[in-house]
Amino acid sequence: MTDLTTTYMGLHLSSPFIAASSGLTNNLDHLKELESCGAGAVILKSLFEEEIIVELDRRMNEMHSENYLYPETMEFYEKADVEDTLTSYLRLIYEAKKSLDIPVIASINCVTPHNWPYFTKYLQEAGADAIELNIFTLPADISAPGKQYEDNLISICNAVRQQASIPVSIKISQYYSSLAYTMHEAAKTGIKGITLFNRFYSPDFDTDSMEIIPAAIYSNPEDYAHTLRWIAIMSEKAGCDLSASTGVHSGLSAAKMILAGASAVQVASALYKNGISHLKQMKKELSEWMEDKGYETIEQYKGKLSYANANDPAGLLRAQFMRHFAGK
Repeated sequence: MTDLTTTYMGLHLSSPFIAASSGLTNNLDHLKELESCGAGAVILKSLFEEEIIVELDRRMNEMHSENYLYPETMEFYEKADVEDTLTSYLRLIYEAKKSLDIPVIASINCVTPHNWPYFTKYLQEAGADAIELNIFTLPADISAPGKQYEDNLISICNAVRQQASIPVSIKISQYYSSLAYTMHEAAKTGIKGITLFNRFYSPDFDTDSMEIIPAAIYSNPEDYAHTLRWIAIMSEKAGCDLSASTGVHSGLSAAKMILAGASAVQVASALYKNGISHLKQMKKELSEWMEDKGYETIEQYKGKLSYANANDPAGLLRAQFMRHFAGK
């Protein structure tokens, strides 16, 4: 019988399938269903940095009103029975930890290291097992050099790590001038995991109404290849655990990510398209593949097809490219 348990960021997972931050992880009923269908961990729907700042500013304004004259009243105000965004989020963490046996990971969608990182302590006090920072980086400013974006990522990691006593991971895009270097530098801050890659909002144009509309929201099964490449390149070189996201729609694609060196895979689009119960099928497919190959545990094949022992992964990939296309 196959054993699907694994570890990610030092957390014990009953399976390598992590329910990614999405609308499917924003309420307790969904979280319970995700666990019952085989999720090894859940990442709650992200709070946005802007939400945190706006709410904290509102609290500060209330604190300085005639009823909250002194800064010392902040503690009382934060414990008041007020259904704001931050309180609701902390309550979801608390209730999830009471109800679930799998790790509950909080998520912040952020762009800067300013003003909000000290909110981290409230996430861990509510019971979060870890924190994922979904870092939004789209280097579209022609006046900003690539290093500026990379330095900003490192600053975010450092700011949150100073506040956190629980594991911290980051979920990043491929939009860095030196992705391998940036990942390695991020790991030096003490983060425990990196997820490749986050999926940004993509625009499309409605040529009738002349308006900007969303393009395809969900990933497709064939979208996994780019993530697979970078997991394989950075396996054992990143300096922390890796998890794979985008295009993981089956047990077989999960197996490929683990062969590349991923400790876990994040799933969202496949569940939107096929229902949360699709997790059961994905687990079944992975188990059957392991049995067919004679693997009893994840560790027996994790990283088996990575480029961990390649001194020059780029050169290796070019050689493969030339072998495939030369003479055609």
